[in-house]
Amino acid sequence: MKDSNTKLADWLNRSGWSRGELARRVKAKAAAWGYPHVSTDTSSVRRWITLGEVPREPVPAVLADIFSARFGYRVTTDDLGLGESPDIDRALTYSSSFAVTVEAVAELGRADVDRRTLLVGAPFAALAAVGPSRDWLLNQLDQQPEPGRHVRLEDVASVKNMFGAFQEMDIFQGGGSGRLALAAYMNEHVYPLLRRTDSDEVRHALCQAAAEQVYLLGWMAFDSGEHGTAQRYLVQALRFAEESKDPALGAHVLAGMADQATLLGHPEEGRRLAQSGRQGLGRTESNACLADLWTLEARALAVLGDKAATVKAIANAEHSFAKVDPEREPEWAKFIDPAYLGGEWANAFRDIDQPKHAEEHAHSSINHAKKQNRARRGAMSQAALAVTHLQRRDLEAAHAAGVRTIDLARRVKSSRCVEAVQDVQRRMIPFGKHPLVADFNERAHTLQAA
Repeated sequence: MKDSNTKLADWLNRSGWSRGELARRVKAKAAAWGYPHVSTDTSSVRRWITLGEVPREPVPAVLADIFSARFGYRVTTDDLGLGESPDIDRALTYSSSFAVTVEAVAELGRADVDRRTLLVGAPFAALAAVGPSRDWLLNQLDQQPEPGRHVRLEDVASVKNMFGAFQEMDIFQGGGSGRLALAAYMNEHVYPLLRRTDSDEVRHALCQAAAEQVYLLGWMAFDSGEHGTAQRYLVQALRFAEESKDPALGAHVLAGMADQATLLGHPEEGRRLAQSGRQGLGRTESNACLADLWTLEARALAVLGDKAATVKAIANAEHSFAKVDPEREPEWAKFIDPAYLGGEWANAFRDIDQPKHAEEHAHSSINHAKKQNRARRGAMSQAALAVTHLQRRDLEAAHAAGVRTIDLARRVKSSRCVEAVQDVQRRMIPFGKHPLVADFNERAHTLQAA
């Protein structure tokens, strides 16, 4: 007979919930994750506690998420006495051990390439970034790198060259195009290098290259709408960035985490992550990264409805970007350009109901994206433009911009483009059964079906 689970009993007691309340919350959360078959009841909770029974997946991960939300910090399945759930929890942990970090991200990569069901359906854990961002910032403030050092090693150069190729693929074809190929490349060529013992100089350089690649994996998963997978890659990218002693790279990872948090309905967390990135950036010169962090803080502030702070953050972003010297910026900052920033500023002004400014920035973004043949960015900025027309009650102009959004979205594998189209659809609802609305919905349905 198994022993009772005193850990789970203790967490439940501290929460103040009854067994019935916990059962209700598990059932509701599991259904929200897409597991309506989970039928937890009071008897189930009793068996977990008194008999030490371990429930089937995804219940352990659901319990961890529920208790994390209750206490305000990440609680793992191991904390609850339910054992490790590697595909779900391990890659959310910001380990002080470099060896553990390597194994966690390698395990994540294997699961990603194998398309394991639990990983594909892994949820975004809003509180998981609290510890990693705090630990990175504290360590960063204590260990500022020597300025001006550039490591150029042959084994690292090959990894960096591959990063450039995969980043181009993401920018022009969308995150769904090359992610599995990149994950396989990392599994075969990069993670084995990280397991070797080298000099500090080599390890720092290799960790920098690995952080860039792991971040890109996270971004590609983000663009494909697999937010649980994306979050896990980003947490591990942040740990590699710390090991590389590159504060700008770590701040860049936090920018990605901020973007994701705000997009998924956690703007307070998005704002905090962007602020942590700015603080950790310190005196390091990466005006592109600083502009991005101010931009993502503006996006969060706009969702929160703070109009004055949003406008100020955008002004700070513009000021930082005006000082960018492309020759001094890292390759990963290549995407932080007028096409990207203009689109994000347009969305921020859209969210604070200032369509005039939103339209100006949307047009700027669209023009730059068109020159570069960047369909994903063009689609997202066309969608922002469509919304500004809807805010002015100009359905005809909104329909035209919406159709351009769909045409561009067809050219890339990006769930964010599809979501942008869906957002325009939702905002057209007040116009009822107008023929232009019906036409747009039909075109959107064709895109989504494809």
